[in-house]
Amino acid sequence: MSGERFLTLADVAEVLNISASQTYALVRSGELEAIKIGGRGQWRVERTKLESYIARMYDQTRAFVADHPFIESADAIE
Repeated sequence: MSGERFLTLADVAEVLNISASQTYALVRSGELEAIKIGGRGQWRVERTKLESYIARMYDQTRAFVADHPFIESADAIE
């Protein structure tokens, strides 16, 4: 799996540590760009598209954290 240009949805699920159905949902929603190839219409995700998706998720997480700072309550300290 290390040097291949295209990944199966199962490969993507393994990389992201999510279920195959969650991976399929990401593809069908358009969040993760993929192509359908072959006579049986098998989904494939280009490795660079997966890396771009991961980078976007880091950006979104950074923005979320910046907008929602963690504030520890006094009750939680005791």
